[in-house]
Amino acid sequence: MLLAVLFFALMDAGMKWLAADYPPLQVATLRGAAALPPVFVWVLLSGRAATLLRVHWRLHLLRGVLGIAMMFGFVYGLARMPMSTAYAIVFVAPLLVTAMAVPVLKEKVGPRRWSAIALGMVGVLVVLRPTGEGVMTLAGLALLLAAACYSAAAITVRVLAQRDSIEAMVFWFLVLLALGAGALAWHGWVPIQAHDAWPIAGVGLAGALGQVALTHAFRLGEASQIAPLEYTGLVWVLLLDLTVWQVLPDRMTWIGAAIIIASGLYLLRRERVHVVTAPP
Repeated sequence: MLLAVLFFALMDAGMKWLAADYPPLQVATLRGAAALPPVFVWVLLSGRAATLLRVHWRLHLLRGVLGIAMMFGFVYGLARMPMSTAYAIVFVAPLLVTAMAVPVLKEKVGPRRWSAIALGMVGVLVVLRPTGEGVMTLAGLALLLAAACYSAAAITVRVLAQRDSIEAMVFWFLVLLALGAGALAWHGWVPIQAHDAWPIAGVGLAGALGQVALTHAFRLGEASQIAPLEYTGLVWVLLLDLTVWQVLPDRMTWIGAAIIIASGLYLLRRERVHVVTAPP
């Protein structure tokens, strides 16, 4: 999960760079299409190509739809605010994953962990204040949509992992993202410039590595346990904001992000206590 967060931070930086010149759905298309070649090579090398056709199509289609909506909202918001602010807003996603894991995955979340989720939501409200760059802006609402879709998609990964191979989950997600977003973006497609070839390739490689790592993480661990590790992404996006775009989040964003991270770390600690004290 820690590797997935690092790879996705690099991918997101590339998408923010591309979003300055291309529409959000086109960036989503490029993200999916550019990641397909390295993922297909990985599938071939793993000797698991036959598993690509033994899948549960309905869940894959649902995940594809969620992925398209997630990418649109995230790229739209990412293009209009610093990466660190965008990340602080979408930090609501791990909280939603933990909450969704109860009714869908039947995972047990005790009162202390529910309290941590509530505290995290307070932090989200601090970041999403009704003034400045927050929920009252269209970019903020788009990022909230992305967070909700990401959370639901993460739950589908957990369900699919019990039925389909990791290779199939990664491959078909990218195929559906590229085809679906591409169809929606076709009417407003902007010609790709030659100098953007390297950023597109970087987005594809980082996205492929991140997707593989993320799929492994949700297959091997409980969603409510590994979701808080998403918060480590703030370290990377702060460095990227500072070195590439020379911006930093404002004071309220720092405060809200600190509250959210504290709640996430407490969730992780409570999960460890739950595992240690669980009866054999």
